[in-house]
Amino acid sequence: MTAHHLHLVSDSTGETINSVARACLVQFSGVEPVEHIWSLVRTRGMMNKVVGQIEAHPGPVLYTLVNLQLRDQLTSCCMRLGVPCIAILDPVIHTMANYFGVEMKGTPGLQHVLDAEYFGRMDAMTFALTHDDGQHCSDIAKADIILVGVSRTSKTPTCMYLANRGIKAANIPVVPGCPIPDELLQADGPLIIGLTKDPARLVQVRQNRLRMLTDDRQETDYVNLEAVRQEIAQARRFCVEHDWPLIDVTRRSIEETAATIMNYYARHIGAEV
Repeated sequence: MTAHHLHLVSDSTGETINSVARACLVQFSGVEPVEHIWSLVRTRGMMNKVVGQIEAHPGPVLYTLVNLQLRDQLTSCCMRLGVPCIAILDPVIHTMANYFGVEMKGTPGLQHVLDAEYFGRMDAMTFALTHDDGQHCSDIAKADIILVGVSRTSKTPTCMYLANRGIKAANIPVVPGCPIPDELLQADGPLIIGLTKDPARLVQVRQNRLRMLTDDRQETDYVNLEAVRQEIAQARRFCVEHDWPLIDVTRRSIEETAATIMNYYARHIGAEV
């Protein structure tokens, strides 16, 4: 089988270019190229090493470079070898520069500068970890978003994803026979959203979870389909009674769920302005 090579060249951490490459490669089933990742490429000597490897293992090149000399060195090599060479941010940057009527700064790694936005994300991450699964409800009103739902409806990973966007998110489990914390019912600032899931799919997820934790196959209400149906129905009614939006996460990825939540949040903020 012929090996495909893909070179990812960046003058910063390479996080952006890796994310783009991942998003593109999933569209091609069965294609798993050998990735050559080059980060913090900021000198001619470092670029010489990159060019040498491209010559040894020709393949498409994706890059994010602001230094014009390094860009010319890379693109000349690719042109000589006849391999694609794509500056992934150029179309976006040029379009925005034309629209805003300003020039780009041309400084590598600006998106990773430790600015207020970065520390805001770190604060949000700490908040999500501290307020996971109903912990520390005493100050839950400080949250931007509170997710409510039965066990295994992706509340925690969704909160962590939102935290990476700078959103302070907490989550509260709805457990049969356990009262909902008064702090949640009294919180009038945060956006509260319920997460739900198809009962059959939820049982499957819970069974897989139990297998990871124990070899005990004893049937419990936690994985009993009829009990789970009632559990979900009760949680749904609770959300409807309090006029909280409900999102069915059965066929949604974490990213898709978070995008829907952010749409609700945008409207929530607008309503309070």
